[in-house]
Parts: sequence; C-alpha cells; structure tokens
Amino acid sequence: MTATGPAPTGRGASTRRRELIAIAADLFAEHGFANVTVDDIGRAAGVSGPALYHHFDGKEALLGEMLVDISEYLLEGGRAVASEGTDVVERLIRFHAEFAVDQPSLIKVHFRDLVHARSDDEARVRSIQHDYVEVWRTALHERDPSLDPATTLAAVHAAFGLINSTPHSGRLPREAMLDLLSEMATAALFATTRH
Repeated sequence: MTATGPAPTGRGASTRRRELIAIAADLFAEHGFANVTVDDIGRAAGVSGPALYHHFDGKEALLGEMLVDISEYLLEGGRAVASEGTDVVERLIRFHAEFAVDQPSLIKVHFRDLVHARSDDEARVRSIQHDYVEVWRTALHERDPSLDPATTLAAVHAAFGLINSTPHSGRLPREAMLDLLSEMATAALFATTRH
C-alpha cells in the first residue's frame, strides 16, 4: 500500500525525513505500529535501522511527528476553507475526502495507532483534532443555527467516520470515489439540518 497524492507529513522537515515518515506510514498502515520495527523501516528505506536515529529519537517520535503533522495539515486546510465564504460545509467535506482518498495509509495510522504515540504527542493531536472538529461544527451551525450543539457535534463525527472509512471500503477510481464520498457525507450532514 503506497500513499498517493501530496503527502502532508513532514512539511517542515528535510526531504529524507519526509521520505522516512511516508515509508513508516505505509508500514504502520499495513502491519500496525506495534508490528513494525526500526529495522523494518530502515530496510524499506534502504538504510540500517539505527540510521533512523539520525532523524528521529525512535519509532514513537516518528509516529508522533507523523500524527501531529496530519492533524495540523487538516486544521490549517479546514481553516483556509472556512475563511473562503460560501458553501463552507460542502468544501470542508471535499477537502477531507481528498485527504482520505489520497492518503489511505495516514488515515489508517491516525485512526488505529494514536494510542501508541507518546503522551505529549497524543495530547497535542487531540487538541488539534478538537480545533478541527470545531471548524466543522461552526460551519454546520452557521448553515443551520437551529441545530443544538450535541446534534451538530455528533453529525460532524459521523461524517468523519463515513469519510475516514475509505481505506477499508472498495475503491473506485479517484474522482468517482471523491464524488461518492462527498455526496454521501453532504446528504448525511444535511439530513441533520432537517430534524
């Protein structure tokens, strides 16, 4: 399984560091964080396992950087979409769907392996995730101010669940999958506004 599209991981890092994060993301997604060793990552990168310590303090540090960067990428992108005015909910859905379709390894690792991150990295990821959810909640509330906060929050999390299930679902060609996810998530969120 190979991540496709523009990888958000390691945006401020060296090219080699970004490559190592992308390789690790694919390995973690395929085998699970606990089942991948530093030597496995090194072998896949064409270096010795201990060579990774030139770039990261260890496997947990690599995972933490990967997950924090994913979260920051989504938050920054979500805020940019929200600042652009009209059809914010639809554009947030499309933005997140593009990430999910283009980065299935990162979606899997984010969902499954956050529990393996160091506690400070996990706390940072959860804080950033909270802010990202708030971007969506605000956009949906602005679309329909009559929605109560609990329903709005539940609807946003349900939309994430639908979109983030992409790595586990049958795959269509990219544009068809994006259209399907966007239509389904839009219908689900706007069904909420009718209740």
